[in-house]
Amino acid sequence: MSLGDKAKDATQKLAGKAEEFVGKKTDDAELTQQGKFDQAKSEERLDTEHAKDAVDGK
Repeated sequence: MSLGDKAKDATQKLAGKAEEFVGKKTDDAELTQQGKFDQAKSEERLDTEHAKDAVDGK
């Protein structure tokens, strides 16, 4: 995974945290759930790519 892709995933995770925070503060359950989903999705991609990098010896 390129450094740009890792940065993109980290940015998505941060955006998900922001969505979750705003959703909680505004009592918007849908926004809260979307934020949690975005965080989980980006974390999953990062974990997968870190495992690939470990196998490749990077």
